[in-house]
Amino acid sequence: MAQQFHFVISTEFLVGGEDGWTIPKKDNQMYIDWASKNRFKVDDTVQFKYNKDSVLVVTEEEYQKCRSAHPLFFSNDGDSVFKLDRPGLFYFISGVAGHCERGQKMIIKVLELEAPPPPANATSPPYQPNKKNGAIQMPPAITPPIIVLFSLSFLGFLPA
Repeated sequence: MAQQFHFVISTEFLVGGEDGWTIPKKDNQMYIDWASKNRFKVDDTVQFKYNKDSVLVVTEEEYQKCRSAHPLFFSNDGDSVFKLDRPGLFYFISGVAGHCERGQKMIIKVLELEAPPPPANATSPPYQPNKKNGAIQMPPAITPPIIVLFSLSFLGFLPA
C-alpha cells in the first residue's frame, strides 16, 4: 500500500506591509492594490497591525455600504490574524466610522486548491526563504517518509 504525503506551505501576509492597517494617506486604493499584488491560498493568514482601530470581515453588501451590524469576524486588539479557510472572496473593512469610506477596506481573492504535488521521487529545487510584499513563506516540515529514507540510507540499507 503506497502512502502519499503532501507538503502544505502556508504564508502569513502583513496587511499593508510596513504601513499596516490604517487610513490610506494618499491612495484610496492602497489596500486593493496591495491585495492584487499578492496570491492568496487556502490556509494562508493575513495579519492586521493597527492602533485605535478594528478589522471586520463582512459580506459583499456590507463591504459596499462600508458598515456591518453583524460582521463575520471582528477584532480590535491591534494585532489581528485571520485565516483564509476557503477559496473565494473575503471582504475586509475598518470598524471605525469614516475609515472605510476613506479607503481602509480591501477584497482578498483566495485561489482554488492546487493540484497535489508531484510524486516524492521527483526532484525539486532547494528551499529558498521568501519574503516580499510583507509575506513570509514558511518552510515545509520534514515528514516521516523522509526521516525513514534518511535513516535507511545512513545505516547502509539503501544502495548509494
